[in-house]
Amino acid sequence: MADSALQRKNMVESQVRPSDVTDRRIIAAMLAVPREAFVPPALAGLAYMDEVLDVAPGQTMLAPRTLARLVQLAQIEATDKVLVIGGASGYAAAIAAKLGGDVIALLPSAQAAEGARGVLAGLGLGKVRVEAGPLNAGWPAGAQFDVILIEGATQQVPEGLTKQLAPGGRLVAVDMDRGVGRAVSLRQTSGGIARRVAFEAGAPPLAGFEADVAPFRL
Repeated sequence: MADSALQRKNMVESQVRPSDVTDRRIIAAMLAVPREAFVPPALAGLAYMDEVLDVAPGQTMLAPRTLARLVQLAQIEATDKVLVIGGASGYAAAIAAKLGGDVIALLPSAQAAEGARGVLAGLGLGKVRVEAGPLNAGWPAGAQFDVILIEGATQQVPEGLTKQLAPGGRLVAVDMDRGVGRAVSLRQTSGGIARRVAFEAGAPPLAGFEADVAPFRL
């Protein structure tokens, strides 16, 4: 346990703080939440590495610094309703729950959702709702959201997701264009969606968020 606490501190001091993460609530959350609890036991020793972690087929966790910067970009407030899409285990939702009000984690399978519920409950974070379903559909039953955080790279954000944002709501994701990833924020305004590019970032592609491909014609 002491070793894990030291690893968390080292992760924050060597990865998160030097990446311009200045929100003290995020720092505190990443020091408090045991990242190793959200990965298979065989990968526990890799939980604090500064890289994307493959925890199951088609399921990954973002590098800690990337997740921390995305969470900071989302500007989560204590009363916000948050939807976290993707990931594999509920770790990002656990971090968001330390900052916001109601949090829903949307995972790609019933098996992943059940595992996340057990881990979150064991950490006293049972208030996080965990649902399973198509990630690109979001969770219309819970809309509208103040924050939607997509844990993975997208080529295209489905219009249905932005419609699940409350007025002033923010959607953050890593936009991948021709191999270059950039963290973006989409804000719901009275005039429509305002898009802002924040910083360069790497993330694995998320199934269901590919760009539409025009049919080939001769």
